[in-house]
Amino acid sequence: MLGEDHSLINEFPEYQDIIVQLSQSNEAFAKGAKQYDALDKEIRELELKGAPINDESMHQLKHDRAELKDSLFQRLASEKA
Repeated sequence: MLGEDHSLINEFPEYQDIIVQLSQSNEAFAKGAKQYDALDKEIRELELKGAPINDESMHQLKHDRAELKDSLFQRLASEKA
């Protein structure tokens, strides 16, 4: 859906405590999470404005967000184990 919130906590509510903990204690995770949330916000705003960029650029933004999400999830999963 257009304009849908894909923030980390929204995507992984079961990992909320770990997300908060790692964001405070792990600089690399915090940087990645901040980058992910900024990218998600940019995509959401573009979608709500009717995506005033070309399809290829939007696809690249979403691809970058997915890759970042995957790497952050791997870190979350390893912390929960």
